[in-house]
Amino acid sequence: MKRIEASTLEEAYKIACDHFACSMKELKYEIIQYPSSGFLGLFSKTAIIIASKELLADKKTTTSYKEKKKSIDKVKDFKEEIVKEKPLDTHQNNKVEELKDTPDLEIEESSKIDNINIKNEEIVEQFFEKDRVEEKEEEKESSNNLTDLALEIENKIKNLMELSCFDIDTVEVDVRDNTAYIFLDGDDAALLIGKEGYRYNALSYLLFSWLHSEYQLFVKLEIAQFLSSQQEMIRHTIKPVIEHVEQEGWGRTRPLDGILVQIALEQLREEFPNKYVAIKRQRDGSRYILINEFNNNRQL
Repeated sequence: MKRIEASTLEEAYKIACDHFACSMKELKYEIIQYPSSGFLGLFSKTAIIIASKELLADKKTTTSYKEKKKSIDKVKDFKEEIVKEKPLDTHQNNKVEELKDTPDLEIEESSKIDNINIKNEEIVEQFFEKDRVEEKEEEKESSNNLTDLALEIENKIKNLMELSCFDIDTVEVDVRDNTAYIFLDGDDAALLIGKEGYRYNALSYLLFSWLHSEYQLFVKLEIAQFLSSQQEMIRHTIKPVIEHVEQEGWGRTRPLDGILVQIALEQLREEFPNKYVAIKRQRDGSRYILINEFNNNRQL
């Protein structure tokens, strides 16, 4: 049995069939979580299934055993006819007795083997069934725990917004992959972001300090469409940098402010997972991203 996670159910089925080298008809599966696109790129969910290959009865073995038993019965009848037709001496009598005993032993052993095979199949099936139930319970318990944690954080942030001077009426929290995804919106969303995102940076740092120390969680904060727009803007900004790195093997961004540095760092590390990508500071205090080979200490 295997737990499979994919972006869609169809992809999860295909991965399961490839893993077990079987068709969909032979695949036994249970849907643990249906996929969801989420809201504004947040709170999305992947498809999760628990799959195993269906255990089919070994027809060949059963047929072979029946044929073998039938053949043994014929031999047994034939030997009994021989004994009736012609008296045998002591030596021949012993031989016949040995032959008489042999089929019964074979039949008994074959029966034992078949019984063991049936019991083994039952044990394996029970094992997988028990494992499936336990995994399902664990998944359910984990999901419930994360939902409760997200609700707890959401209520605390709502209380924080009510005590602040900002009119924020939408607070949504989703917890997954050791990260709290927080979405805020309202009439004062722009004020909460601040000029060049300085209030956004301060609030992100405040939430990270609290959630990481208390729950060991990282933070992704979205206020209205601010983070999405900044990510898209940085994606266009670093496009020439990416092209330069692909041609020359190294590159650097222009000086960036606030949250833009972190967004650019994440995108460039995703683009170049095998290169050295780090934040550097200039003499005037401004920061930029340097992309280089790990064994090259070029500083610009």
